[in-house]
Amino acid sequence: MKYLILTDIHGSSKYLKLVLNKVNDFDKIIILGDILYHGPRNNLPDEYNPSEVVSILNELKDQIIAIRGNCDAEVDLMVLDFLIEENKWIDINGNKLFLTHGHKYNKQNVVEYDKKYYMIYGHYHINEFVKANQVACINLGSLSIPKDGHHSYGILDNGLYKSYDLFSDTTIIEVNLND
Repeated sequence: MKYLILTDIHGSSKYLKLVLNKVNDFDKIIILGDILYHGPRNNLPDEYNPSEVVSILNELKDQIIAIRGNCDAEVDLMVLDFLIEENKWIDINGNKLFLTHGHKYNKQNVVEYDKKYYMIYGHYHINEFVKANQVACINLGSLSIPKDGHHSYGILDNGLYKSYDLFSDTTIIEVNLND
């Protein structure tokens, strides 16, 4: 199964449309929070249009696994036609993945678990891969308001995770979950 992973869309229809036009052969989309609102610390992203983001994502509702971010409000949950969870454990090819936004759980605050697992999050808008004990922490960065210069998205396919720069197509992070 092929997963498109997005985080920190922040209501930008421009970047959402660009990534969906670029990557259209996926089985599921994982969204790691901050879907519609840009938050008080962020500037407005290009083509800030939360209503259009709602329309685009609601058409894909059966393919979406979504996590709630710190900028996602109750009103957002009322207009989106898919479930938004606080965090979620999933199993991919025998690997445990913990999906979260990053504002509560991250490389400095990992979830206790008795085996090796991968935690994927956003929130900080910076692509990063670090290991903390038995936890491999992958920060996907941000699709629309990057702090590291990369408008980024991730692909997880057959146990291989890669994050890419939306414009240059360069690989930012590559992690084989089967290692």
